[in-house]
Amino acid sequence: MHIAVCVKQVPDTTEVKINPETGTLIRAGVPSIINPYDHFALQTAIELKKAHGFRVTVISMGPPQAKSVVQMGLALGADDGVLLSDMAFAGSDTWATSYAIAKAVKKLGKVDIILAGMQAIDGDTAQTGPGVAQQLGIPQVTFCVKIDVDGRKIIARKLIDGGYEVVETRAPALFTMIMPPDYTSKYPAFLDVHASLRKPYHVWSASDIGAENHYLGLKGSPTQVARIYPPPQREKAAMTNGSSQEAVEKILDIMRKEHFIE
Repeated sequence: MHIAVCVKQVPDTTEVKINPETGTLIRAGVPSIINPYDHFALQTAIELKKAHGFRVTVISMGPPQAKSVVQMGLALGADDGVLLSDMAFAGSDTWATSYAIAKAVKKLGKVDIILAGMQAIDGDTAQTGPGVAQQLGIPQVTFCVKIDVDGRKIIARKLIDGGYEVVETRAPALFTMIMPPDYTSKYPAFLDVHASLRKPYHVWSASDIGAENHYLGLKGSPTQVARIYPPPQREKAAMTNGSSQEAVEKILDIMRKEHFIE
């Protein structure tokens, strides 16, 4: 089987900067990391490769600096990498991004399993993975914590309210991953990182994947962000000393001042 893993380079959430004119994130010069949910999806793919001998391809879309997440995938054990990088992609919403990634998957040829993180921590829409499945016309299973393969049958353990649900489907299919509580991120060893820098990967433009430009970028995005801004900084907590009775009186006084109680 061939597994394609969608990974995204996201800004470090403590260093978010926003273009006030376009309402888009400013990524240039901002510290970036691999999206944590995508990291788990990548580790899941590598575990399936080790267990079954599958082939793994990492796909990312972004500016040239996003090559670092593709190289990280190669360092962790992926066989191939693709970076979709073209000014035509700039400002794409989730629909346009899904369209571009789906076109890249088609260019790869036969892909049996597509893994993606549940959502990206910079947008939190959880729409791109399902959008890729919709574009490709294949089944999707979301919020998965574990994937197993038995022949052509894929068994997913899916998180639901109050527990888990086991879902079976056949390839090709797409799965979005969410980390279980006991999850620990794995990072490549130094020698693996060094070796990955010598591994070639593909950089594809919009024309390389046969994408139509009017479906890409800000102009091709059905949704436009009216406003985006970092949340206001919270005030520091107030500490109080004294007896429990004094603490209660102080809390009640604060609640009265804030009009929580009369």
